[in-house]
Amino acid sequence: MGAVFWTVWLRIGRLTKAGSAASVHSIAVLPLENLSGDPSQEYFADGITDALITQLAKLPGLRVISRTSIMQYKNSRRPLPDIARALSVDAVVEGSVSRSSNRVRVTAQLVDARADRHLWAEEYDRDLRDILTLQSELARDISEQVRANISSGQLRVGAVEPAAYESYLRGRSFWNQRTPAGLNQAIGHFQRAIELDPGYAEAYSGLADAYTALGYTSFSSPRDAFPRARELANKALGIDPSLAEARASLAYARLYYDWDWEGAEQEFQRAIAVNPNYATAYHWYSVLLTARGRHEEAFSEIRRAHELDPLSVSISTDMGFELYYARRYDQAITQLRSVLQTSPKFPLAHLWLGRAYEQKGMYREAITEFEQAGTSLKDWPVIIAAAGHAYGRWGHRSDAMMALRRMNELTKEEYVTPYGLAVIFAGLDDKEEAMSWLQNAYEDRSHWLVWLNLDPRFDNVRSDPRFQELLHRVKF
Repeated sequence: MGAVFWTVWLRIGRLTKAGSAASVHSIAVLPLENLSGDPSQEYFADGITDALITQLAKLPGLRVISRTSIMQYKNSRRPLPDIARALSVDAVVEGSVSRSSNRVRVTAQLVDARADRHLWAEEYDRDLRDILTLQSELARDISEQVRANISSGQLRVGAVEPAAYESYLRGRSFWNQRTPAGLNQAIGHFQRAIELDPGYAEAYSGLADAYTALGYTSFSSPRDAFPRARELANKALGIDPSLAEARASLAYARLYYDWDWEGAEQEFQRAIAVNPNYATAYHWYSVLLTARGRHEEAFSEIRRAHELDPLSVSISTDMGFELYYARRYDQAITQLRSVLQTSPKFPLAHLWLGRAYEQKGMYREAITEFEQAGTSLKDWPVIIAAAGHAYGRWGHRSDAMMALRRMNELTKEEYVTPYGLAVIFAGLDDKEEAMSWLQNAYEDRSHWLVWLNLDPRFDNVRSDPRFQELLHRVKF
């Protein structure tokens, strides 16, 4: 069987020398197959895939599909032309990873997916310590095939401690789950990578990403999450200024914790300049633009994110979220219903659809959506607050008070943002309590305050001088 494998690869190499990729302007790197024979090594193959996407994403003039979309084709047997059409790309990279002790072998081939024609194939066999150089050589070779220019400064070269690299990949694998347990496990792996290799910039960047995610999901308090994320992002950038992920995490901390609107915008723009294919940077930048009321600019940026990550449920949901904050409720409902047609259990789509329904006065439908969201994210204070506000507006005072009691119970077990309590009191039209809890949210540095200028749930206290003063303090 091994002889057959090598014959196939040699034959591909010979046949593709005449191939031409001059018209390739967009590309997708499909998940590399794990040929180690050990299912526990899936994280390693996925990590190599991520690294290759990151390297190619720096190429000017080449659109590279992001991880979220391509991972949906892991272990897929769909024909390559079908995948290419779904992702709107010209070419596809596919291949495999095998590992034995501290040796790693990567095979890759470039396919013109429109004609299902092989253009190029190569194999790389290296010591694990040289994995960064291997990834750079692979990215360089593919860039040459698609006639893109990649500078030496854009390539990651050098050695990395093998155990540190493994810990980093495990950390990214857990980070991609975006759950409290997954993020906390990711933190442990990133910290281990740093202990093993204190100069490993990507490990600091990964740790910054993990604390950023804990902060913006409200799984951790802002004071615990965002300053740590900022510190780690700066550490990563001090080692390697070209890390777009670290710049985006730094921008998020400046936005959500420092309320430094101009500084955050500059960092997002720098992240995009460093990696023009980093969908997350466009996505998060659109969030900032939405919060500032620059809606048309925001829609433009999130559309770009969607082009780079067309199957991302998060991006598609946040298109609805941004329409909600623009008070285009009918359009938000249409967008979020569309998301739920393909991802019926995605909790955030249910959450934002419920909030849009509430603003239309469709309270029964809103509560149904909040209940759906709660089946996946049980006892998440953000959902409880949304439901409590809707019950209050609907006139179901006892249900709103029940939501308040549950929020108070949860404060004994986990972090609960004061902003959520303010939301429920606003729904009950208790303006004094709403303003009191908003003041607590300010003292807590709640990241939800960046939405204070737009959140329609506070329209009944918006004319209060204390509310206007709070807007000023959040630097609106």
